Amino acid sequence: MLKTEDYATAVREISGVKISVTRYKIGDRYYCHVANLDPGATIARAEAASRDEAEQAALAKAANRLGTNRAAAPGEKGLSSTAR
Repeated sequence: MLKTEDYATAVREISGVKISVTRYKIGDRYYCHVANLDPGATIARAEAASRDEAEQAALAKAANRLGTNRAAAPGEKGLSSTAR
C-alpha cells in the first residue's frame, strides 16, 4: 500500500487572498493542493514528477484563477509556513 510522504503545509498570500498550500508525495508522484483559507475552497491542484514542479504548477493555476499572474515566492514579506 502506498503511503503519503514529504507532507508539508504553508500559508501564503496571492493578490491579498490568504491561501494554504499543501504538498505531499504518494509513490513516485508529487501533489500540491492550493485552497482559500476562508472558506476553505480548493483553488487549484497539480501533480508532477518533482515537488517543485507540482507546487509551481498549482501556484500558477491559483494565481491565474485569483486574477494575478504572479504568486508570492516563499520567504517574501508576509508569508509564513508550517511543516508537518
